[in-house]
Amino acid sequence: MKKVHLSIDDDLYKMIQGYSVGSVPEFIMFAIKDKIKDMKARVHTDKGNFRFIDLFAGIGGMRLGFEAAGGTCVFTSEWDKFAQKTYLSNFGDMPEGDITKIDAKEIPDHEVLLAGFPCQPFSIAGVSKKNSLGRVHGFLDETQGTLFFDVARIIEEKRPKAFLLENVKNLRTHDKGRTFKIIRETLEKLGYNLHVAVLDGKYYVPQHRERIFIVGFDRRFYGGWESFEFPQPTEPPKPIKSILMSEVEDKYTLTPKLWEYLQQYAAKHKANGNGFGFGLVDLNGISRTLSARYYKDGSEILIPQGAGKNPRRLTPRECARLQGYPDTFKIVVSDLQAYKQFGNSVVVPLIEAIAKEMVNTMERYEREGLLLSQKSV
Repeated sequence: MKKVHLSIDDDLYKMIQGYSVGSVPEFIMFAIKDKIKDMKARVHTDKGNFRFIDLFAGIGGMRLGFEAAGGTCVFTSEWDKFAQKTYLSNFGDMPEGDITKIDAKEIPDHEVLLAGFPCQPFSIAGVSKKNSLGRVHGFLDETQGTLFFDVARIIEEKRPKAFLLENVKNLRTHDKGRTFKIIRETLEKLGYNLHVAVLDGKYYVPQHRERIFIVGFDRRFYGGWESFEFPQPTEPPKPIKSILMSEVEDKYTLTPKLWEYLQQYAAKHKANGNGFGFGLVDLNGISRTLSARYYKDGSEILIPQGAGKNPRRLTPRECARLQGYPDTFKIVVSDLQAYKQFGNSVVVPLIEAIAKEMVNTMERYEREGLLLSQKSV
């Protein structure tokens, strides 16, 4: 490794200190790498690769899926500083921050836009919590609900050939369907042909995880001729024991006090006819949905240990595997933050499967669709 000595003024140094999640030299090194990568990405090649942007990127689950399908990421946005740290460590890119302050004109040109815009305003848990606190949800939630319109703003300005949006299943029924109606009408008015499906990640990882996916293709380019189909998995789900570690630290085993509390809590709700309670996993089956609140007590997914030991929660690495991340993916934050990050993430192999279908559709159209549309004239 070569050492390069740089002199920077005090104001710039203070700015870097305020924004960096690591050391100043590390920040500068990654910034330079990021700039070089961006310059390379702007150069067109004849290899058939496509450029995409990663909005509300989290820790990069959607990026991994689209890179596996042959894409190159040219822009990223994520405001959470801990997610930025994980993203930077794994991709060498420092995401831009608050999307509401990003000028769409400054975003590099791209063929595909990705956005897993915040789901809390529309999720069942998010709505229930906000109702109990007397807070608004959906599009009335000015802090998160209206961020969809920033996605629409960028789509309108940059006109990607296609996009993939991801959210919770409840988005479709939130506010008696009015929320989704607004989203659909907004995207269609922008000139995009939509394909919508609720898919379960259980066919790719041992976890029941339903999410809504909205794929759009630009009618100005494809004319509505694209023949897109969501992936149809045929492989049976893998058992959760396939992702478990052979050796786990004792700190992940529930304390006697917590285990007693969870059992009493479940018994209380069972007596009242409710289904609330902990989720003790069948090791030959699949788990419940991993959520961002897993760090609190791990009750939604507990691993039986036998031999008189209390159940344990998943380790952060097991959570990563449960979402389909490779073991090479670096976990550089605390357990608390890691649980939040993987709980908020996507099922990577499912995203990869959707990405490949989108790429196949785009390539098939450019190969055959133009001929079909010309013959119909």
